[in-house]
Amino acid sequence: MAKAQETAVYTHGHHESVLRSHTWRTAANSAAYLLGSLKPHMRVLDVGCGPGTITADLAALVPDGHVTGVDHAPEILDRARSTAAGRGLTNVDFAVADVHALDFPDDTFCVVHAHQVLQHVGDPVSALREMRRVTKPGGYVAVRDSDYAAMIWYPESSGLDDWQELYRRVARANGGEPDAGRRLKSWALAAGFADITATSATWTFSTAEERAWWSGLWADRTLASAYAERATRGGHATEEQLRAVSAAWREWGEREDGWFAVLHGEILCRKDA
Repeated sequence: MAKAQETAVYTHGHHESVLRSHTWRTAANSAAYLLGSLKPHMRVLDVGCGPGTITADLAALVPDGHVTGVDHAPEILDRARSTAAGRGLTNVDFAVADVHALDFPDDTFCVVHAHQVLQHVGDPVSALREMRRVTKPGGYVAVRDSDYAAMIWYPESSGLDDWQELYRRVARANGGEPDAGRRLKSWALAAGFADITATSATWTFSTAEERAWWSGLWADRTLASAYAERATRGGHATEEQLRAVSAAWREWGEREDGWFAVLHGEILCRKDA
């Protein structure tokens, strides 16, 4: 089993503005590249499950199988359990785990899935090796991560330019890699996978409702989340600078012509039989 790595901290934390985003995620909008490979009987591990919305969707898609959701933060798992219980799902359970040292035997799961996880870990190649270890021969490791440098928007905004540069700096200071999406295939090759399908997909926010939601959660996150605290304590930004970035988000959200796209890299890796 791989040795646990403690070189990264989760940049966002679990402030309400973060969970506002995480609870919006579904298997349809965040794991579409995987769904065609799921079979009703499969046993699935969802790494970094957070509040469990994707986990619950996966459980519903494998009614004769089982899904285990794991997260490094114990406090978020109560939310995940409530999500599953609220949907009446009985084929799902949750546990605390470190992706660098998963407490499962070799060849346990048909699918190991991770959404927006590798960008936050200290050693993504080691994490992928560990995910591969617990996957059955012929099974799949499915990973999707955004790429912050590839996020684009209109109209131009110097405040959002500042946000993008600041976020990437803070994330790297925390030991992560914010531009993970473009690196997933490379990491998978380094982890020993040979059968890799690499794709990409986007989230796009352009309607008035979408702009208000996306800009609002980032405006709030910039001022009140763990990310904001790490930005100031780490000397990356002053509170005044964070207020300016937050205001830029709200200004963008009010623009009728506003448009924002989030690029994600995706890999579906089959373990040799």
